[in-house]
Amino acid sequence: MKSYNLLTFTESGLYCPAGNFYIDPSRAVDYAVITHAHSDHACRGHRHYLAHDLSGNVLRHRLGRAISLQTASYGEKVTRNGVTLSFAPAGHIIGSAQVKISFRGEVWVVSGDYKLEDDGLCAPFEPVKCHAFVSESTFGLPLYRWQAQERVFDEIHSWWKENRDAGKVSVLLAYSLGKAQRILHRLDPSAGPVFCHNTIEDTNAILRDSGVALPPAHRLNEPLRAGGLLLCPPNGLSVLNGIPAAVGSCSGWMALRNSRKWRGIDKGFVLSDHADWEGLNEAINATGAEKVFLGHGYSASLARYLREKGLNAREVHEIR
Repeated sequence: MKSYNLLTFTESGLYCPAGNFYIDPSRAVDYAVITHAHSDHACRGHRHYLAHDLSGNVLRHRLGRAISLQTASYGEKVTRNGVTLSFAPAGHIIGSAQVKISFRGEVWVVSGDYKLEDDGLCAPFEPVKCHAFVSESTFGLPLYRWQAQERVFDEIHSWWKENRDAGKVSVLLAYSLGKAQRILHRLDPSAGPVFCHNTIEDTNAILRDSGVALPPAHRLNEPLRAGGLLLCPPNGLSVLNGIPAAVGSCSGWMALRNSRKWRGIDKGFVLSDHADWEGLNEAINATGAEKVFLGHGYSASLARYLREKGLNAREVHEIR
């Protein structure tokens, strides 16, 4: 266990001793502050949860209606034992948040997962000035540099039309929370019918009920039609049942040349909900932080680069 003033890095996750709470803990704790509702950040078993408003209904769906959950909007302050907590937009997925922690004049920010490009759907990332910044580094190597999303979606639509002309269904593999909604939001409905795997459409319905404006899509309780596009979780391809289809994947990992072959797909689109190399550096610099802690990804490489630039940066393995 290593202690750096306001936060302690433990095997259970980031812990604030003064406020007696954890951020995205991996083990059951008394009070968990959740950056977003992805399962690697929001685990079962905590006695009490605090999350952003738009994560609330998704968390109840994933973790159970009976969980003890408090939600807060961006900028709203919550106080525990004299420690002030607030959320700032992370731009990762709908409801994702950075956690700002203020105590006795010291400010720390825990980023969770984030991206800087405004996807037009979730609240865009906002840098928060702080003394210490805890950042992910999923794509913390210079080879990861994203194209503008407009260009990626032009590629997706061209691929869809080619498949439509060939009498195939286009299948895009995407996480049921986050990537699927981002893609659905940007698809051109005039190109053909859009279907969503029921797991994705269940999440869509929850978000619509929470006030998120998502385009309509067909559920899979009606037959897939040639020329249509299906949004499908990576483990959901059995629904095709022999239907002629072309399968694509949207992920930052598609930037690696061998990813398409390794994943057994026909087409890879480099579309990530995480910051690329330039985005990570831009976000870190914008905080003005005196100390930077990095985890979850290429943390050693990014920390070394930041130290060469004169920043006090180190990797911390307990960050997810």
